Amino acid sequence: MSVIRIGAGAGFQGDRLEPAVDLAERGALDYLVFECLGERTIALAQQERMTNPAGGFDPLLERRMRAVLSACRKNGTRIITNMGAANPLGAAARTVEIARELGLTGLKVAAVTGDDVLDRIGGYVLDETGSPAAALRECLVSANAYIGVDGLVAALEAGADVLICGRASDPALFLAPLVHEFGWARDDWTRLGRGVLVGHLLECAAQITGGYFADPGVKDVSDLAHIGNPLAIVDSEGNATITKLPGTGGHITRATCIEQLLYEIHDPARYLQPDVVADFSRVTFEELAPDCIAVAGGFGHAATGQLKVSVGYRDGWLGEGQISYAGANCVARGELAIALVRERLKPLSASIREERGELIGVNSVDPHAIADSHMPEVRMRYAARCNDAETARRVGEEVEGLYLAGPAGGGGARSHQRPILAIASTLVPAKEVSARVEMKEVLGETA
Repeated sequence: MSVIRIGAGAGFQGDRLEPAVDLAERGALDYLVFECLGERTIALAQQERMTNPAGGFDPLLERRMRAVLSACRKNGTRIITNMGAANPLGAAARTVEIARELGLTGLKVAAVTGDDVLDRIGGYVLDETGSPAAALRECLVSANAYIGVDGLVAALEAGADVLICGRASDPALFLAPLVHEFGWARDDWTRLGRGVLVGHLLECAAQITGGYFADPGVKDVSDLAHIGNPLAIVDSEGNATITKLPGTGGHITRATCIEQLLYEIHDPARYLQPDVVADFSRVTFEELAPDCIAVAGGFGHAATGQLKVSVGYRDGWLGEGQISYAGANCVARGELAIALVRERLKPLSASIREERGELIGVNSVDPHAIADSHMPEVRMRYAARCNDAETARRVGEEVEGLYLAGPAGGGGARSHQRPILAIASTLVPAKEVSARVEMKEVLGETA
């Protein structure tokens, strides 16, 4: 192929479905990529699998596959996704069942595993705690390495029409088809760096078409209600054009591309990835036409040989309550409510690790903000990290108790408690992590 057309089907687990369906039906895509895993998402999935061994994959997998499988099959579009989360094998098996129900035949579904390193993480020091992961003992829930393209490319080379993995580097989902189609060498650092650039620009889907960009009167975006997801047309050198389908809302400009380029990276000249250290410092964006941006100038250097690992662990319980105050003097009433809850929880202080009281709209983002005495309303929130569920429950109860034992005019109170699943990170040698490919089934045959 001289060029590859890759579309972004999703940028996070709860992303909208309609733009992906549109791309599947009208995009003339070679690949449709659903990037659906956040740092905590896979840890939550691992936690679910502890109680339901058959689960642990993306809860929206079935809805998405039912919506796009037929169109992708008809149009020759291959699907790549990390919706496997903690259970790529289970996700692949469910996808096969859905394909059968849709009457599709000849479909190959691959599961890529190997990112789960929980069984060997104990001796590695966590950046956030400064202690070996083993110090958390029974609190450990998950440890997943960000794998690169090797397993993904192997699945594509085996003929996978649908490729489902767990924790892979986000850009790797887009880099893999480029490596596969163009035959890029694993030490072709420049092309690999450019492929990572394409992946980074597409991985958050509508962020580059005006979502998470719009700021009324400052950065206006037209028809945001019907925003479309982006697609990239990539050549064998890794140069790309970012565009979207005609008739979709939003827009792609140099500004949206620049914002996405700088999103979630530390050093633009050294964007550390499993397959390459990408260099974005010389990237250029040129507007060829409305909603059509040419991307060039990406480079790369040799990979570090280390893989990031996200480690999930139980870290106590969250107890939270909220209540609203409106009208004259509402800020002062909200501040009094915080003081009352804090005082009433003092007998439980030995079971409370940390607490926070805030007025949403006043100081929940900036604790040093000065309140406007004429604010029409505030929402008081009080939260605490507790050692046990019972203490967490009491935190919420004290907020709800403000109805009749607190300031005037409180309303809309609610409370809840839940276990806290914290995330820490470390590095492991890439040579200790091996991806594995299992072709679950060729419909009508045994793989």
